[in-house]
Amino acid sequence: MKYAIIADIHGNLEAFHAVLEDAKAQNPTHYVCLGDVVGYNANPKECLKIVRDMNIPCVKGNHDEYCSSDDQLEGFNPNAAEAVHWTRRQLTAEEREWLRDLKYTKMVANFTIVHATLDAPQRWGYVFDKLAAAASFPYQTTPVCFFGHTHVPVAFMRDTVVRGGTFSKFKVDPAKKYFVNVGAVGQPRDNNPKAAYVIYDLDAATIELRRVDYDIAAAQAKIREAGLPERLAERLEFGR
Repeated sequence: MKYAIIADIHGNLEAFHAVLEDAKAQNPTHYVCLGDVVGYNANPKECLKIVRDMNIPCVKGNHDEYCSSDDQLEGFNPNAAEAVHWTRRQLTAEEREWLRDLKYTKMVANFTIVHATLDAPQRWGYVFDKLAAAASFPYQTTPVCFFGHTHVPVAFMRDTVVRGGTFSKFKVDPAKKYFVNVGAVGQPRDNNPKAAYVIYDLDAATIELRRVDYDIAAAQAKIREAGLPERLAERLEFGR
């Protein structure tokens, strides 16, 4: 079995199409989504429809939660808050209900998926370093767990201690545990503007990070046309 693992699509239809096209060429047998289908970019409905039509395992991201509720956004970054309010207006009640009903974690085959952390998935904690990753490992019952949320691809490994770093492709040792961020489809933040996702080949026991070019200018034009904050368009060009 071979899984394409995608996360943080964030309504970026151009990036999503490019990732799905690249993934198709890798001949995956399955797809999974780590959440944040919506938010930030200008095609939340279209991206949500694709994910739903694919009928794939999907967990809830923080933007999925915010955009499917009417909760106040106190303490929010103003650009993110504006995007959430805009996205709420684009979605139907039924679409918001689908997002609201997503679970925080799922087991898929012999691995786990979560948007943020395993120790408190509903609190939307960020895992950038080994110390933060260490909190999730006691709750991880499978050799591999994939997560998103930070938009920065990084792999953490625990044997006797927790190690972490960037990756391109590596072999999974069943005697160890891995907590792997697959990067972002729709809004990369690792100074690389290319869309990111992962191919997990269970038979070969390999995890490969893939980067994909997409039409950034088209995505930016849609953001501006929708009246979303200029910052959301600008950052796509620089991947941060």
